[in-house]
Amino acid sequence: MLFIPALIGCESLNYYAQALSGQMRILKKQKPIERLLTEAQTPENLKNKLELILEIRKFAEKELSLPAEEHYLTFVELERPFVLWNVYAAPEFSLLPKEWCYPIIGCTVYRGYFSKKDADDYAGRLQNEGYDVYVAGVAAYSTLGWFDDPVLSTFIHQNDIELAGIIYHELAHQRLYIEDDTTFNESFATAVEQEGLRRWLAKKNNPGAFSAYQTNYQRHQRFIQLVMKYRGRLERIYTGDLSTPDKRVAKAEEFDRMREDYRQLKQEWKGYSGYDEWFGHQLNNAQLNTVYTYYDLVPAFLKILDAGGGDLKLFYDKCEELAEKSKEERLADLQP
Repeated sequence: MLFIPALIGCESLNYYAQALSGQMRILKKQKPIERLLTEAQTPENLKNKLELILEIRKFAEKELSLPAEEHYLTFVELERPFVLWNVYAAPEFSLLPKEWCYPIIGCTVYRGYFSKKDADDYAGRLQNEGYDVYVAGVAAYSTLGWFDDPVLSTFIHQNDIELAGIIYHELAHQRLYIEDDTTFNESFATAVEQEGLRRWLAKKNNPGAFSAYQTNYQRHQRFIQLVMKYRGRLERIYTGDLSTPDKRVAKAEEFDRMREDYRQLKQEWKGYSGYDEWFGHQLNNAQLNTVYTYYDLVPAFLKILDAGGGDLKLFYDKCEELAEKSKEERLADLQP
């Protein structure tokens, strides 16, 4: 239909074309896990991980009431470090993320590309328009039930805990997803991921793994607190009465202080460097928003779960009730 280009523009057509072709290439490469487990040429370490995936998805379905269905029963070798690269953007003096809207799924605060070059090129155009931009590699994503999601080489070789967390997170999106509310969706999925990991590790009765998970979890909480602290400080600067040049200076000073606070955290952690890569970028508003989006409402979701005595059915019911409300009403209900 010739009216489509007039409605959504050539750039949007190009974007959807790369998204569709990228997804189709992945689907064509799928190999059934059960078959790979029987083939002599499948590396032993890959077989071990694929067997673990089957265990994880079974736990997700039976113990977490997540819709595993036909997801994660096939494997795809991509021969690249990430399946997608997401572009995030925010104005120079605002923490309000730029949004992109799509048919069916609604609006999100990121735009995904199957090619890093395409993501970098688009980020460069946004930067030339004056936006703060951040490009992040993505190891896994959910098609929200439109396709049976495969296991990807981009995440299969992560450690067992990280691997389980990815599966629980992505299946949580299958359980509940709301149009136009990225922070709700990602925070909900992160809360399910955290609870799923807690239950899975407890059932495996592996004190060492659970202790390591708790240590990493505590570090991550400190990292999130650090980001939120400076997000609040920057917000006060942006909404204040400083001139544009003075805001620019104050912004840079806050990011310098944030880096110094991180160096002190590393000393407390005896040199643990898990966040060095994140801090290795030139910090900006778009990068801060990646943390805010995934974690801002997690404490509220965990509070709902705790209030229901840890009953996941009650938790999901409550979250589905929130999903029926307006975005403003949901946010008000989830505030401390």
